[in-house]
Amino acid sequence: MPRYALRIEYHGAPFAGWQAQADQPSVQGAIEDALAKLEPRAHRIAAAGRTDAGVHALAQVAHCDLSRDWDPFRLSEALNYHLKPLPVAVLTAAGVADDWHARFSAQERRYFFRLLMRRAPATHDAGLVWQVPRMLDVHAMREAAAHLVGLHDFTTFRSTMCQSASPVKSLDAISIDAVEGLSGPELHFRLRARSFLHNQVRSIVGTLERVGSGAWTSGDVQHALQARDRAACGPVCPPHGLYLAGVGYPEDPFAD
Repeated sequence: MPRYALRIEYHGAPFAGWQAQADQPSVQGAIEDALAKLEPRAHRIAAAGRTDAGVHALAQVAHCDLSRDWDPFRLSEALNYHLKPLPVAVLTAAGVADDWHARFSAQERRYFFRLLMRRAPATHDAGLVWQVPRMLDVHAMREAAAHLVGLHDFTTFRSTMCQSASPVKSLDAISIDAVEGLSGPELHFRLRARSFLHNQVRSIVGTLERVGSGAWTSGDVQHALQARDRAACGPVCPPHGLYLAGVGYPEDPFAD
């Protein structure tokens, strides 16, 4: 059966997350339903990462096995037709080797987080940013974030429901940029690692917001990390500012 990689964009608001669920809408379920319109049978796809309810994606990657040979462009066009009117789009498709796997072949994941700083409620960006009613000290946040880069036990920054075998992960990079967004001043967080723990990014961003507001110091973040205790974590920020921004592979399956 030919295998295809799919690069997928979606707005997470209408879904209970990526993973298929029997009684709630999911991104995975929506794509599998669209595949069933092309080849009528049960389909099961695998993704690079399982995003939570409300989390968005700019470039999720999944793979599917089909019975017939599809032109990748025609496959993406046909899937997009059957995905309407859901806020899910297949940006591109590509044929891959039978042993290529969207999750297990991945070497890194990249996440992007948008934080809007203004008092008035967001209108155009509602559901796409985490909004706080004050300006934050980005320099203090960068100083605190530096403590988290590298190989650490991230027990403090993972959900108690996390199923990962180990809390030890290497956070390869984290950057925080101040930008002028459509609705006002924003902070853009970019995090890169081979893999992430459940709620790790939202726990980190929520904790760094406490530093930016002056409630925590950079040293407090370092002590929280060293505590290896979930109770030491700052607030977990809401999901709607978070985006899966990209997945890296030894060879880009979508390269021309």
